[in-house]
Amino acid sequence: SKPMHLHHLALWSRRIELLRDFYTTYFDGRAGEKYENPAKGFESYFVTFAEGPSLELMRRTDVAAPDAAPHLGLAHFAFGCKSLDEVDRLTERLRTDGHPVLSEPRTTGDGYYESAVGDPDGNIVELVYKA
Repeated sequence: SKPMHLHHLALWSRRIELLRDFYTTYFDGRAGEKYENPAKGFESYFVTFAEGPSLELMRRTDVAAPDAAPHLGLAHFAFGCKSLDEVDRLTERLRTDGHPVLSEPRTTGDGYYESAVGDPDGNIVELVYKA
């Protein structure tokens, strides 16, 4: 059997199709079919990646107001890149397509080369590379 591992992260959104398209376009995600539970007013997509956890993009009629940021809880999540160049290229592609670059590519004190961007809902997504 598989060892314990982080299986997925879930995001509430009112625009799950927009988020699905963002994560499939820029991060090579694959989206499954929409799951719908009309009785609960719930819809979701699972977006899977070549490795690591999936993202569950969820919408429910009674979940509407975002938390004020920053707040305690999930701060960001990160996608690992193959090289420094990939961090730079993807950061520029996202910027060119109108997505906010929140932190320019740089080497951090703990040895990561990273940038940070906002997804369409303002979730912070880091692009990281560590040699």
